[in-house]
Amino acid sequence: MKKIVVLAGFLLSVALVRAQSSGSNPAIQSSPVQSALDSSPLDMSYYPVDYPVLKIQDKLNEPLIARVVYSRPQKRGRKLFGELVNYGQVWRLGANEATEIEFFRDVKVGGKLIKKGRYTLYALVDTDKWTIIFNKETDTWGAFRYDSSKDVLRVSEPVEKQPGITEVFSIAFRKADRGAMLSFSWDDVLVTLPVSWK
Repeated sequence: MKKIVVLAGFLLSVALVRAQSSGSNPAIQSSPVQSALDSSPLDMSYYPVDYPVLKIQDKLNEPLIARVVYSRPQKRGRKLFGELVNYGQVWRLGANEATEIEFFRDVKVGGKLIKKGRYTLYALVDTDKWTIIFNKETDTWGAFRYDSSKDVLRVSEPVEKQPGITEVFSIAFRKADRGAMLSFSWDDVLVTLPVSWK
């Protein structure tokens, strides 16, 4: 009898877990706090790389220079450049809210001065180069209200073809001689932007 009760309890637990994970539980569905998972999750990229982890481990040997906040769309078998991302049209450099970068000191981007502060990043994508745009209008969705009169800086960099495919759009910093390289990669495309402060 004890085994039957334990088995019944186990089966009931499995049924409840399946019901909750399949979304059939009305209490979970109607929660005003919970929202659906985004297919293009939000992410951050820092220079120094892994800054928050290094900070809590007391392993920092460089000050915080920059942080990028962006959403990461996925390729999912689609043709990206020239279709999903149109050539010659302003792109938000990711998905959802337009990508933002914050510099915690004055820097040079592509050899041009940009002041400490927060900017929205856009791109004009072409087959052989991307023009990266720094714009002072922040906290905006997509590129629907992009205003070129608020551009602070435009820098064009060549497109490099990668041997492999980057499935999920990625923005990352890597250390360089006089600063860092900020890279944008998706599909078989890589664009790298030099950022210096030394």
